[in-house]
Amino acid sequence: MDWLFYSKKLITALVLPPSGPLLITVLGLLLRRRWARTGAALTWTGVMILFLLSLPLVSGALLQACVDEIKFDADRARTAQAIVILGGGRKAAPEYGGQTISELTLERVRYGAMLARELKLPILVTGGAVYGRGVPEGTLMARVLEQSFANPPKWVESRSRDTHENALFSDQILEKEGVDTIVLVTQDFHMRRGTAEFQAVGMRVFAAPVSYARTERRSFPEHLPSAHALRNSAFAMHELLGDLVNRIAG
Repeated sequence: MDWLFYSKKLITALVLPPSGPLLITVLGLLLRRRWARTGAALTWTGVMILFLLSLPLVSGALLQACVDEIKFDADRARTAQAIVILGGGRKAAPEYGGQTISELTLERVRYGAMLARELKLPILVTGGAVYGRGVPEGTLMARVLEQSFANPPKWVESRSRDTHENALFSDQILEKEGVDTIVLVTQDFHMRRGTAEFQAVGMRVFAAPVSYARTERRSFPEHLPSAHALRNSAFAMHELLGDLVNRIAG
């Protein structure tokens, strides 16, 4: 049901930063004339939430809360039958003919290609056009694997719009091939939810996380609020909320 999918996307966009804190701030400003104290409290709450989420210290802690400390075990993973690389976004790129994969997706593709060479396993890439426009992520990922890594995928899943559909539609392809054990490649902060979705459709999963949520020693300027930290907070909150919804839904 498309209305349910788009409703979920809209609610997510309104809750996550920067929209969520900004909406709280705007609501506070609108209420200040009639309910001064309540309006002022909401205004300052929205501003402080936005400020805190833009701090690298806070965004780093949120990302770490998403991560299960999993080290990829290549020896155990040799029993896998395929490598599945999850799409993580695309971007406009006229130099590549219109669109290409995002930075996050490129990190996944690069690591997946390396593992495919080491383990001698075929690759499945999964990702569609979320809102039905443009080239599907799976198609773009396949293009990069072939052109930049000389390792074209065996299967391309290009219908999925989220992690749940990544698992569902990938399973439909792999089941026909007799594949039920995979190496799953995605960022470490997304691995918990990705693994849960693939296990829910009956897959045995070896997690191969791409390192992202790492703790680093920073110099003073890097402790100041930044757009990068705010984006990381949004990534983390998206995963934490998604994991919470999955747990509630069983």
